[in-house]
Amino acid sequence: MGLSNLFSKIFGTNRFKFNEVHIDEEVIDSILWYAKSSDPNEFMAIFDGNVKNEILHITGLVFLPGETSNEGAIINTGMLPVMTTQWGSVHSHPGPSALPSGTDLATFAKTGLFHMIICQPYEVENILAYNRYGEFAKFKII
Repeated sequence: MGLSNLFSKIFGTNRFKFNEVHIDEEVIDSILWYAKSSDPNEFMAIFDGNVKNEILHITGLVFLPGETSNEGAIINTGMLPVMTTQWGSVHSHPGPSALPSGTDLATFAKTGLFHMIICQPYEVENILAYNRYGEFAKFKII
């Protein structure tokens, strides 16, 4: 067993390794609903899910206390339940662009591994996904 495999076994880091992202259709429906309902303000939530067979499976959204406006959304990640893994986040942009801002990129780097932004008119086609470095990421709706 190599040193990196031993490290992964001891510290459980393999549970964070994934090559694909699958998102439940119900989660996508919720994202669409919250984005439309929040407009003209942003909404923000944390992804809930798990990794199995190197697939990150997003199964729900976790909403935390925070503040939203038409210029941003801030949530209190310190209130995340202790046993919840922060896989990433989703938020809306009340405009025509789902590209991340500088603030978004800083948030991506600090809060999880997979992120989504949805923009107007808040349809599936208006969702873009990113990794923690702000690079485009693929996902599959299941």
